[in-house]
Amino acid sequence: MTETTAQAPTEQRAAVESYVRFWNAGTPQEQRRLAAEAFTDDVTYYALIGILRGPSELAAFRDEFAEHMGEVAFRPRAEAQILHGRARLTWEIEAGGKPVFAAGTDVLVFAPDGRIASVSAFLDQAPEGFDPQAHH
Repeated sequence: MTETTAQAPTEQRAAVESYVRFWNAGTPQEQRRLAAEAFTDDVTYYALIGILRGPSELAAFRDEFAEHMGEVAFRPRAEAQILHGRARLTWEIEAGGKPVFAAGTDVLVFAPDGRIASVSAFLDQAPEGFDPQAHH
């Protein structure tokens, strides 16, 4: 039998929820707590902007983005699909007064403890003016 979203381990579902909340954390304390719940200590994040390693690099990226854009909201477009130790999460970002600043799909890979060991982030709708070739 295959593992579906409804049958996914509780730890994996909880990690996805913490992942979404991490990107929306309001304070550094909340961000650190959510990072510890969501990520392994050696989490790797692969995206057009580069490769980030560890929760602290993800937090710094998130903070830099929020400082540049102002109020930011990271929202799932649908419930994450979890299958065989991986999840697909479609998302959108509201920022800079735009209802959909960007949209994408993240593929999350879980460690045995259910926390996220790696993220591959794909842009489905790039921000206006974003040049993906500039980030290779």
